[in-house]
Amino acid sequence: MNKISLISWNVNGVRAVQKKGFLSWLSKTGPDILCLQEIRARKNQLDSELIKPVHYHTYWNSADKNGYGGTALFTRKQPISVEFGLGDKNLDNEGRTIIAEYSDFTLINCYFPNGNRNQERLLFKLKFYDAFLSKCKKLRKKGHKIVFCGDLNTAHTEIDLAKPKVNKTKSGFLQKERQWIDKVIESGFVDTFRHFNPDSSGHFTWWSYRPNSREQNLGWRFDYFFVDNEKMENVSDAFILPEVTYSDHCPIGIKLKSQDV
Repeated sequence: MNKISLISWNVNGVRAVQKKGFLSWLSKTGPDILCLQEIRARKNQLDSELIKPVHYHTYWNSADKNGYGGTALFTRKQPISVEFGLGDKNLDNEGRTIIAEYSDFTLINCYFPNGNRNQERLLFKLKFYDAFLSKCKKLRKKGHKIVFCGDLNTAHTEIDLAKPKVNKTKSGFLQKERQWIDKVIESGFVDTFRHFNPDSSGHFTWWSYRPNSREQNLGWRFDYFFVDNEKMENVSDAFILPEVTYSDHCPIGIKLKSQDV
């Protein structure tokens, strides 16, 4: 087996990060697979450099609403199959999920809902969470080894955000949101970053645009790679790239032994 690199990144607008040097970053960093969230664009709004970058196949799942949500997959090796959505039309109109099957794992790139706006959106987020985990379980029953990544919009434990005490009543750190991540782990998935950094604090992936939030590292760890227990032995590293500042989120990644290169 060879070692491949997978990176996940909420870009908060793919056209915006393109203007800041995204394609140069992609060429320099060279991940084997790149998962993007919150692309905020439809494919017909993108230029050929984004749609057909050198060395990559790309797949785009845009929201019905213009300039909102959406996900994208950049992959050096063409997957066996690609599926868009979870199979529920009430949850799939925001372009939140891309499922790509490779020879020895199935990758799910997902942009999970934000529950901050109001109670209705929080309920939507929790419903989406349950449907997502149900989809993972169905795929595993069919023999798929799952790797999933994306912006979960929830910090799991107190070391996953700078100010846990003042945020306990806010979506993103509510007990019921955090308990869903507990369920994910109990069902047989490993939080790869915490596997390698079990007690280390100050590692965040999102910072508010408020002045000095990033400089003072007043952030949250919203972005994750989860891997099937059985695949964890093939993960050699999990990392965060806070120095990449094109978005309010930074990229995260893993190194994985795989037949797919």
